[in-house]
Amino acid sequence: MANSIQGSTRRERVHVLLQRRGIRYLIVGGTVYILELIIIVVAQKLGATPTQAVAISFTIGLIISFFLQKLFSFGDRRMHHKILIPQVVAVGLLVIWNFSFTIVVTRLLQNVLPPTVTRTIALGITTIWNYYLYKTRIFTPTER
Repeated sequence: MANSIQGSTRRERVHVLLQRRGIRYLIVGGTVYILELIIIVVAQKLGATPTQAVAISFTIGLIISFFLQKLFSFGDRRMHHKILIPQVVAVGLLVIWNFSFTIVVTRLLQNVLPPTVTRTIALGITTIWNYYLYKTRIFTPTER
């Protein structure tokens, strides 16, 4: 019986955590990251070059992430093209900005930190502002 109570309590805690948008956002991001790594490995085993494998995983990850963030993390179920197209454009511009920011951070810090660290710093910063923009501008369920 104690096991049943613990299991129920655990489920309740998970349920409470999943009610938080930020937790869902991080879960989606982490899951898509793992998926991208798997795709890279599989694509290379199927004969893709490392560059091709990363390009394939990035593209698939971006599409999956867009819809999971929109639907699961932010609960935005609006699919009319008048809503969806501006969201896709906004996320596309954000991806270009994030990429540029990451390159600049790496360039500025390349003489003092390894690229894995500079990428991680940039990823942390872009994760924060992406969350803010998704929440307040891109995937807002009500019109502004």
